[in-house]
Amino acid sequence: MRLHARLTGLGLAAALLGELMLAGRIAVHKVEGETRLLPAGPPHPGAGAGAGHPEHGQDMVTRAVLDHIVAEPSHRFRTWLQFIARTAHADVATRMTAAALLRPQRMRLSSRYLPVDANQAAWPVGRLNLAVRRRESLNTQDRVLLGLLVATGVGRHVLWEHNAAYLAQSAAGLAAPLQELLAQTEAAVGDAVISRR
Repeated sequence: MRLHARLTGLGLAAALLGELMLAGRIAVHKVEGETRLLPAGPPHPGAGAGAGHPEHGQDMVTRAVLDHIVAEPSHRFRTWLQFIARTAHADVATRMTAAALLRPQRMRLSSRYLPVDANQAAWPVGRLNLAVRRRESLNTQDRVLLGLLVATGVGRHVLWEHNAAYLAQSAAGLAAPLQELLAQTEAAVGDAVISRR
């Protein structure tokens, strides 16, 4: 990990919420002056029951996140980020291990995960770096990924160039709910950094 575990958790939580937003399963709403996440689209079979199989590209991790939001829609966006962040690292590592993207490496007091294929693991960031260097237009998913790299601060470690105008233009091209995802993530990361001091 390039970030403190708490910041990594917030970034992964934001990525999971981003997946659900891109799939049209959750939406951002202002309710009584608060920014909240609410279910969107038709309910999935077995909603809230934890039963059934993943559908429409959802896996058990995003399904569990969606089930929580369906069951308790009154929470603020930031509350969801913090709640999901508690287990996001383990949940995403389990998902990636099941997909044969990671393999656990057991150590004496802990374990960590290594990529099964280093080239495949490096490709998303490499692709983004090439796009930034060439000032290419990005698709929505890559704009969200780039925005999350910047919002969590990991961009300082993995981006070759820090073209502020390009990064701002990329984020500005996102729909308002996805811009809110980036803003909420950046604010949650800022709060986490301050609370550690």
